[in-house]
Amino acid sequence: MRNILIIGSGKSTSYLIKYLLDKSESENLHITIGDLNIDSAKKMINNHKNATAITLDVFNEVSRISAVKNADIVISMLPARFHVEVAKDCITYKKHMVTASYVSPEMEALDKDAKANNLVFMNEIGVDPGIDHMSAMKVLDQIREKGGEILLFESFTGGLVAPESDNNLWNYKFTWNPRNVVVAGQGSAAKFLQEGKFKYIPYNRLFRRTEFLDVEGFGRFEAYANRDSLKYQSIYNLESANTLYRGTMRRVGFSKAWNMFVQLGMTDDSYTIEDSENMTYRDFVNTFLPYSPTDSVELKFRYQLKIDQDDIVWNKLLELDLFSATKNIGLKNATPAQMLQKILEEKWTLAANDKDMLVMYHKFGYKLNGKKHQIDATMVTLGEDQTYTAMAKTVGLPVAIATMAILNKKITTPGVQIPITKEVYTPILEELEAYGVNFKEKEVPYLGYNSLNI
Repeated sequence: MRNILIIGSGKSTSYLIKYLLDKSESENLHITIGDLNIDSAKKMINNHKNATAITLDVFNEVSRISAVKNADIVISMLPARFHVEVAKDCITYKKHMVTASYVSPEMEALDKDAKANNLVFMNEIGVDPGIDHMSAMKVLDQIREKGGEILLFESFTGGLVAPESDNNLWNYKFTWNPRNVVVAGQGSAAKFLQEGKFKYIPYNRLFRRTEFLDVEGFGRFEAYANRDSLKYQSIYNLESANTLYRGTMRRVGFSKAWNMFVQLGMTDDSYTIEDSENMTYRDFVNTFLPYSPTDSVELKFRYQLKIDQDDIVWNKLLELDLFSATKNIGLKNATPAQMLQKILEEKWTLAANDKDMLVMYHKFGYKLNGKKHQIDATMVTLGEDQTYTAMAKTVGLPVAIATMAILNKKITTPGVQIPITKEVYTPILEELEAYGVNFKEKEVPYLGYNSLNI
């Protein structure tokens, strides 16, 4: 049998594991799932005869090497910072490797050794990054093959709550790592290209410069800029494009409300707050407001952020119980961001019957035969339940499909890479369509800079 090692059995692995187990008979596979929490791994395989759950600590060199040596290909679903040790073992023992994470400098440094050993190290093969790469390159390549010149490329992705489960004023619930949501955009200015001009949005302005997007059947969304769109100039061969922008999608009104937390400093993750474990939600909010012997916390908050009496954002704050004098934070030596996350998780965690949604939107502007054109492409995937989520589907299926393509020698080009070549994206996108992950493309009037009015 051919052995596949999956390291990590978190939320994103449900579809990945199911796909491989469903193919284990026809493809002669044995799947080993290694996790610190063996009960999680056992739950995923559900006593399947072609799968084994093992306890695996990635920092235990002996057990890690033993697991890698016994595999034909390794899938690492660990946090990105833990991939490299596994990757080094894969070089040593000549095993192919697949991850959904961004290529780190440490991973990139293994490219020469991977090529020397004829190994495929496929990275960024989840949803964003992953499906965004593949779906974008497919259309970009088609335009270029017709002789078109790329003028504009915009790309947006959002992990959101499905419409049927959207029952709070924020129109948002956590469908992925809550920490990533709370600290999004920090560390550097968002950088992009607009009509040939470099643009920068500092963190304190990020959530007040948004673009509106309409997705057929799902209504209107807004998008704010991701950190560095410029790095995709070389990755997508867009050096001649006038506009290049990547963003994150939310429902309309989210960014304006979220900006309140940013302006007060509640999303700061750079320092800890004394006595945080004993603070109430109200105490936490008051920490960021001026002292007043007479004004209430609510009044100070309204005044500080200039919130009108009838502004919907005030109701959004009340919905979070932000001014509760009875609910405790309960986190010792916590940063503001960690404390805010605790408050939000109480209200924004998906309920047992809730479903999530993954939305992606691409815009392609190009010139062909002297005329300007634009193609808009959208993809919406809805989750089934709390195990088989839209996020798990769009992350796990591309990983699984790529793994089988490498194992079956359909993808053979060696080295540390991402899925931007036809050899990779064509078969994966075709198979994803069979699972309901497909894009709707339509020709629209070319809007140029008007489509990115930020």
